[in-house]
Amino acid sequence: MLTRVIALAALALGTVFALFLLQGTRTLQELLTENKVLRSSLANLSREEQIGYARVLRQEYRDGYLYTTIRFVQTARDNPLQVLMEREYEIRGDIVHFDALIVRFDPKLVEDGRERALFIWRRVYGEHTAPAEALPIETHGAEPVRYAEVFSRLRVRDRQLFWDHIWDLANDPDRLASMGISATYGNAVYTRLRPGLIYVFKLTASGQVYPEIVPDLRT
Repeated sequence: MLTRVIALAALALGTVFALFLLQGTRTLQELLTENKVLRSSLANLSREEQIGYARVLRQEYRDGYLYTTIRFVQTARDNPLQVLMEREYEIRGDIVHFDALIVRFDPKLVEDGRERALFIWRRVYGEHTAPAEALPIETHGAEPVRYAEVFSRLRVRDRQLFWDHIWDLANDPDRLASMGISATYGNAVYTRLRPGLIYVFKLTASGQVYPEIVPDLRT
C-alpha cells in the first residue's frame, strides 16, 4: 500500500513538473512569435566579426607544471575598441579552450526576413581540465553583456524568460526548433597561447568562431 502511495505521489509530481515545463515552453514560444519588440530586437542584430580577444599576461612553471595567465576581453557588437567585459584566468598548460553557445533563429522571426544569430561566451579551460570544471565567462541564465542594449526595450520579465530558456534548453534542439530557433550548438575553439601575441576571436557568417593572431605591440 505504501509503495502504491509513493508511486502515485511521484506520478503526480512528475505531471506537475511536466505541466510547468510545458507552460514555460509555451510562454517562450509566444514571446518569440508574438512579441513585436523582441522581433525588432532580433532584426537589429548585425553580422558580427570581432567578438573579443585574449592576451597572455605571463607564463610560468610551478611544481613542474606550466601555467598561463590570460586577460580575456569581450568587445562591443558595433565597436571592436569598446571593452564590455574584462577578466583574468589562470590555466594549467598553454593550450586553452574558449567555449561558446550559438543560437540561430528562423528567418520568419525577423522583420527583414534574414536569419540572425546570438553568440554567447560560456567558459574557458585548459587541456588538463574537464569542461565541467571550466571557468565561466558569462553567467548561466544571465543576459550576456553584449546584448544588453539590443534587448533593453523588452520588459524585464520577458528578458529574463528569454535568456533563462535559451540557456536551459540549449541541449534540447527539438523543443527549440518548435519555437522558431533553427539551431543551437556549442562552438569550442582552442589554440596554443604564447606571450607577445594577441588572439582576436572572429565570428563567420555561418556561426563559426576562429582566432586571428596578431603581434602584441604593447610588449
